[in-house]
Amino acid sequence: MKKFIYIIGIAAVVAAFSSCRNNDDFTESIFDTTVPDVDSTKTTYEFDQWLYDNFVVPYNVEIKYRFDLSASDLNFQLTPADYNRSQLLAHFIRYLFYDVYTKYAGDDFMKMYGPRIFNFIGSSGYSPTTGTEVLGTASGGVKITLYNVNEMKPYSNGVTYKGEDISVLNERYFHTMHHEFSHILHQTKSYPVTFGQVTSGSYDPINWQDRDSVWTHQHGYVTHYASSATFEDFVETLSCIITDSKHRWMNRIINAASMGVRQGDKEDILELIDSLDINLDAPKSHWNNFTLYEESEYNDQTDQYDPTNRYVLDEHRLIGDKTTHQYQVVNKAADAYVDQYKYKEYRKFTSFKDDFLPWVKISSDEDLTGINSLLKKLDIATKWYTEKWGLRAFTLRREVEDRQNRINDFIKNEVTVYELK
Repeated sequence: MKKFIYIIGIAAVVAAFSSCRNNDDFTESIFDTTVPDVDSTKTTYEFDQWLYDNFVVPYNVEIKYRFDLSASDLNFQLTPADYNRSQLLAHFIRYLFYDVYTKYAGDDFMKMYGPRIFNFIGSSGYSPTTGTEVLGTASGGVKITLYNVNEMKPYSNGVTYKGEDISVLNERYFHTMHHEFSHILHQTKSYPVTFGQVTSGSYDPINWQDRDSVWTHQHGYVTHYASSATFEDFVETLSCIITDSKHRWMNRIINAASMGVRQGDKEDILELIDSLDINLDAPKSHWNNFTLYEESEYNDQTDQYDPTNRYVLDEHRLIGDKTTHQYQVVNKAADAYVDQYKYKEYRKFTSFKDDFLPWVKISSDEDLTGINSLLKKLDIATKWYTEKWGLRAFTLRREVEDRQNRINDFIKNEVTVYELK
């Protein structure tokens, strides 16, 4: 009875209050209630106005380029982002990120799902626990922090971005952005549990940074960070499709296939290479001039190094370093490599016709990881991307690559970097 009377009492008060408000005629305030969108008295007014027009209005996104201690990780010693580099990066984010998704997902997609804050940090962030460098972080699907902005090539009249400059953009910023944005998407619409089951026994959230790229590729991961957890593996897979270079992908494919290829996977490998727009017959490409080394262990009885039937790809030789034959493998046990297999053509690598010893062994072993696991993950991730969001990862890759090829025209014709007033 008391509860009933209490509710009625509140309802009566609310009704009375509502009635009172409805009968009020508000007069104009005696105070100035107009608030300018951008403070014209600031020395950064012109850039702030550009940000307002290109991010706030269309996407409700804030670019925090001024150093904000409260928005930064206090575990790191950080420096502010350079003003001119911040402007150039903001232009690139609009051109290579927002405009790309908007083109293929529609005008409302990034308004609904895009991050709300980008926080620029000038210096690197080094993890005190793992000793690894943090390239970026995301907070609750709302804020993306990008580190090391001051490593970008600075803007100047007639600036030209070359291949290595594009690589820095991808590795430092855009891989991170697509990675974190994919987190936002999969937290909105869950990805299939079958993805994590492909390599369920080898995730390591503690010591993943101790794994090298050869081990991770041979166990079906696109990067060593992907091997830290299922959800990181998922977003790394998508981000690598969109941002990784042809060189990185062929290195990944060669490593993953070097342990063995399951029957029926060869055509899927070639289809993947085609989807990545890689020309296998390019004469000066590294994938048509690489050497594989057979890992060997010392035999006390024979006083020789014996092959262990485990194979690695020497990345140092791959990229032109002929000063060493050594490569740091995951178990750190091998002391020598037998330099036996040098490939002038990638097609011969997968031909399976070497009468002496087929380098890429064909196997039907159900436990075989490497290229088979990688192919399965790519299939699951890209189908989810299309079925849940209407996006095609390889199409986004080609769009980004095409825009990057035209980036100097974009800088010349579309970018204005404002000086402090």
